[in-house]
Amino acid sequence: MELNEQQRFAIEHENGPLLILAGAGSGKTRVLTERVVHLIRNKHVHPSEILAVTFTNKAAAEMRNRIERTIGLTAREVWINTFHSACLKILRRNAEHTGLSPHFVIFDSSDQLSLIKKILIELNISDRLVTPRGAVEKISRAKDSLTTPDNYPSGDFYQGKMAEVYKRYQEELQKNGAVDFGDLIMLTVMLFRKHPEVLKHYQSKFRYILVDEYQDTNHSQYELIRMLSDKYKNISVVGDPDQSIYAWRGADISNILDFERDFEGANVIKLEQNYRSTKTILAASDAVIANNSERKPKTLWTDNEEGEPINMIEVADEREEARSVVKEIRNLTSSGILHKDIAIFYRTNAQSRVFEDEFRRERIPYVIYGGIRFYDRAEIKNIIAYLRLVINPNENVSLKRIINIPARGIGNTTVKKLEAYSSAAGVTIYEYITTHLQPPDFNSGTRQKLLKFALLVKELTELRDLPPAELVAEAVNKTRYVEDLVAERTEETNERVLNIDELISAVSEAIKAQPEMTLADFLDQVALISDIDSYNEGEDVLPLMTLHLAKGLEFPYIFIVGMEEGVLPHIRALDESAELEEERRLFYVGMTRARKKVHLAHANQRMIRGSFSYNVPSRFMDEIPEKFVLRTQCSVRSTPYALGRKENAERDDFGQGCNCDDFSQVTFEDQEIVNNSSRFALPSSPITDNRSPNTGYRVGQRVRHPTFGEGIIRKTEGKIGQQKLIIQFKTGELKNLSAQYAKLSVY
Repeated sequence: MELNEQQRFAIEHENGPLLILAGAGSGKTRVLTERVVHLIRNKHVHPSEILAVTFTNKAAAEMRNRIERTIGLTAREVWINTFHSACLKILRRNAEHTGLSPHFVIFDSSDQLSLIKKILIELNISDRLVTPRGAVEKISRAKDSLTTPDNYPSGDFYQGKMAEVYKRYQEELQKNGAVDFGDLIMLTVMLFRKHPEVLKHYQSKFRYILVDEYQDTNHSQYELIRMLSDKYKNISVVGDPDQSIYAWRGADISNILDFERDFEGANVIKLEQNYRSTKTILAASDAVIANNSERKPKTLWTDNEEGEPINMIEVADEREEARSVVKEIRNLTSSGILHKDIAIFYRTNAQSRVFEDEFRRERIPYVIYGGIRFYDRAEIKNIIAYLRLVINPNENVSLKRIINIPARGIGNTTVKKLEAYSSAAGVTIYEYITTHLQPPDFNSGTRQKLLKFALLVKELTELRDLPPAELVAEAVNKTRYVEDLVAERTEETNERVLNIDELISAVSEAIKAQPEMTLADFLDQVALISDIDSYNEGEDVLPLMTLHLAKGLEFPYIFIVGMEEGVLPHIRALDESAELEEERRLFYVGMTRARKKVHLAHANQRMIRGSFSYNVPSRFMDEIPEKFVLRTQCSVRSTPYALGRKENAERDDFGQGCNCDDFSQVTFEDQEIVNNSSRFALPSSPITDNRSPNTGYRVGQRVRHPTFGEGIIRKTEGKIGQQKLIIQFKTGELKNLSAQYAKLSVY
């Protein structure tokens, strides 16, 4: 591939700040490597005077290998590192200035958790107030922003306790001669601030600095690069604001948006020629991302073929979604396309379950890319362990797994003693706790914890005659597992809770398919799934992954599923413009991974925690011009609303339908919602209703919600003051709300 003009400009740029706006598929990796080669070969820069920084070891290795193939072993003198590995080198060589031993160790996440748990006990702080995982994440985000224990905010009670934990945590790290990953960058910045002579050395050493994926940098990384480049100003960054999707882990999009302000005299070069995708894919994705305001405008173009239209697949539910995708995959593979050339992207890991079920049924080889299979996830294994105890409380393996999950203060030492004592008595651990426990064995506090756990197991076994789906939901409630996850206050919390909800849905679906199935049958099925689900790297297997993991990859054919409001964009982003823009960028990243064709699937209803949720199609699909779209319907059943598009209004197969272009004419009835309305989740925090308690709401009334806007009441249930309402909003979206909590106004 010949270099285009803009690529050459970027490669041959000599001195001063340079921002390379590299659109998706525009050859940015080649530009970075060729720029390093150009500096060494043509500008006689010594390799050791170049620092190239990226985010992953894989990207760093790829860059290093490319350069080495071109200029030979001298390439090894270039500092091509991740941010963390570059800082580790600097700290090792300057340990005497940091108070660290040159042989300091790096604590991984499990080491951090263990240390935090120890500190919480010592400080007598409840792990329900400050959870270990939550504390690790808070400390990591603090270090990303260069916030030390001394300036950690302590405004409210929780923050005050976190400040105590953070301070003790750093003290314990120092005692152990250890650092964590956040320290590697923060301590390097602190080193430069406290010891200008050290900073001066590295400023003089690195005449040229190159940074990949600059849109993903956080504050500490920005400060590190700013300080290092301050002498020569030869800072070249490559990035794309339209692909900034990591705000949740500290990335600051303003770093790239404000580059010209932060680095005076910066040149800006746009790489807009795309070598990956078809004209249709680029035009469609460009139309979507143009709706964002926080970006640097650019227009991708390509000499590639026009390509096929974006296929929008409309289905009844998530099961039909999986079946329709499998049908499309079968069409592709029958024409000679390999499984590994097709990828499925989704917003949350929980969405993979129905596809895994369908792929196993259809014998399609697959792999969960960058993650683990649904039934192998820790939270699912934990709940299944509880369910196995319902069937057989004397199973030691499951009991040992969850005896301290959620945390009950039953540690490993106690479990080891229980194993030894029960083995000597010839009974199971559960039998030993319930029938053999003696005062000399454990102190009174430990005995009480063990007896309380045994009582929980007994209560669970008494549920075994309940319908399986109801039993699973009750087990989740009784163990307080979800409450414990929520208390962790981590970014993974919502994902893990969604996975548990998906397990409940899986049981509901299994029973629906086989009404005679028992809980024991379901658990046997899960065990078989775990036994046969194995794969070898390099095999022709179809990858499934979240949209976040898709970044940096490409495939000829992709499917993005769950294209619904509340799924993509995620429900947490609907009310925040900045978060909504990041969701749009996430969708844009997904679309631009495709070389030949994009399929988008959306379901009219989706089961969440055993109940159906009705969603309208994602707004992102509406942002794709109709000329680039082909619409496909797959066995769509009657649903209680139209899709919110003119061409789908008033279809017979959507019940009575609705014309969302004429909101005043929207009318429908749906008996299924009336029958199941009690299953919908309601808000948990009371808000005073502005209507008289003696006045009820009625079908057909126009109302306004402070978040969802204008709507019409479609169904009411319950007596005045306790009414449950089904409201259709102007977007076409249905919401189930409580009159007591919704804060509605009538107009």
